[in-house]
Amino acid sequence: MSTTENPALKEIFDGRQFRHIAEELAAVCPAFDAERFHEFALKGLDELSLMQRLRRTAQSLHAALPLDYREAVAVLRLLAPRMQSKFATLALPDFVALYGLDDFDFSMEALRFFTAFGSSEFAVRCFLRKDLHRALVTMQVWSLDGDEHVRRLASEGSRPRLPWSFRLDALMRDPSLTAPILSLLMADPSLYVRKSVANHLNDITKDQPDWLLGQVQSWPLDNPRTAWIARHALRTLIKKGDPRALAVVGAAAEPKVLVTDFVVAPHHLMLGERLNLSFTLTSEVQVPQRLVVDYIVHYVKKSGVAFPKVFKLKEFTLQPGASVCIARIQTVRDFTTRVHYPGVHGVELVVNGRILASASFQLLT
Repeated sequence: MSTTENPALKEIFDGRQFRHIAEELAAVCPAFDAERFHEFALKGLDELSLMQRLRRTAQSLHAALPLDYREAVAVLRLLAPRMQSKFATLALPDFVALYGLDDFDFSMEALRFFTAFGSSEFAVRCFLRKDLHRALVTMQVWSLDGDEHVRRLASEGSRPRLPWSFRLDALMRDPSLTAPILSLLMADPSLYVRKSVANHLNDITKDQPDWLLGQVQSWPLDNPRTAWIARHALRTLIKKGDPRALAVVGAAAEPKVLVTDFVVAPHHLMLGERLNLSFTLTSEVQVPQRLVVDYIVHYVKKSGVAFPKVFKLKEFTLQPGASVCIARIQTVRDFTTRVHYPGVHGVELVVNGRILASASFQLLT
């Protein structure tokens, strides 16, 4: 579970949500014990995080449904289309993960059903952890499903580093285990699915970049859907300036450009104020150049050590002799994922993995 979630998200599971679930469940299952459900769900709720509340919802459903596992799942199938919040429906596959691990095939089919209402991506990982190869066989079948939600589940659920979930160490060590699934989705017509495939592959770049870059050579990059996946899958490596990843997007060559009017302003600013970045790139050659333009901010940490953060700016083809003006406005403010500290912050302009200009600004207390 990520500790960087937006605190407000946990209010998805509040008293109003639980009342809605209880009302809808009572309508489809007279045996449902609404009083016990509320008692179990609301105890200590304020102290629970988003994912803890999701888990509490599944546990409360179990406590209030006086049925065996398969009977309870049948009731939850009736509940799913009646629920108002897509995210709240994640409690239904979580119920399957909690109480159905020993009924493997029935539970996997339940996850396939529930994923269309929200997602079963977190729950299916429990089955991957219990019996990796058996689950992957089922998920390969899912990758051929006519429903884009099911196809996405095959990719998203088997991501090695899915956010807000535990990591799948076996897949981090050996990405070839999910290659049959991903190969079936490499030109999927659904952008929803392609985004998941790209994120899955980007996970792999963090552990097995050489393996993934080797696979790229066999991809049909003349297919625009596959090419889109490749660009987004390699984004972490491209940010790092990896020449092999840059080559995939046609930007491996040293940029022959002149950088002028590189401005980072104001030089001094307070937290919450805007930082302005602007510059001009002018081609110095008589052939088109594919350029990937990023910038790096070296954020000062509490210890005083600077930590680089890469931001995407623009990817384009610069025509012979042409000039392009690029500008970006960024508000310097705290996030749950990044807290700012006073000091001099370096800013670098990066084109095709090469640093071409630098400046700095001072963040004041």
